[in-house]
Amino acid sequence: MGESVRSESDPEVARLLAACARQDRQAFQRLYERTAPQLLACLIRILRNRATAEDALQDVFVQVWGRAGQFESGRGSAWAWLISIARYRAIDLRRRESRIVAEPYAHIDEIPGEDEPQDALASLGQRATKALTSCLAALQPRQRDCIVLAYQGGLTQAEVASEIGEPLGSVKSWIRRGLAALKRCLES
Repeated sequence: MGESVRSESDPEVARLLAACARQDRQAFQRLYERTAPQLLACLIRILRNRATAEDALQDVFVQVWGRAGQFESGRGSAWAWLISIARYRAIDLRRRESRIVAEPYAHIDEIPGEDEPQDALASLGQRATKALTSCLAALQPRQRDCIVLAYQGGLTQAEVASEIGEPLGSVKSWIRRGLAALKRCLES
C-alpha cells in the first residue's frame, strides 16, 4: 500500500484503534480487515517466510487488542504504531530463530577457532576449555544453568527466568554470583 493511501486512511485507523481500546470487537474486525494485508507484507519482508509471518501477524493483533489504549495520536501515526508492533515482533522472532540452542557446555572444545596455525594456540585453547568446563562443573546447578542459558544460549535474564520458571531476581543473583565464582576459579 502506498504512503498516500496510508496517510489518507490513518484517521480511520486511529479511530478504529480508539474503539478497540474500548473493547469494540466490530472495530477490531474492521481494523484487521483494513490493516492486516499491509502488516502481513511487512512481516513477510522481514521474516522471509509466509507461514512464520502469518503466525507473527496473529501475535501482532493480540498485542494490538491488548494495547490499543496505549496508542497516543500525539506521539505518531496509527500506521507507525501498528508497523512498529509488527516490526518488533518480527525482529524478536528472527532473533529467536538465529539462536543456537546447545547443550550446556557440551562439545565446547569442538568450536572452531579463527585460523589457529600454531599448535601452541590450539593447546592453549584446549587448556582454557578444560579449565572453563571444570569451573562450570564446580558451580551450583542453578548458577551453572542460568549462566549457560544466558551466555551460551543467548537468552536474556528475563528469558532465562521464564525458561527455568524462577523469579527474575533469583536468576540475576545466580548469574552474578556464578560469574564471580567462575572468575575466582579461573584465576586460581
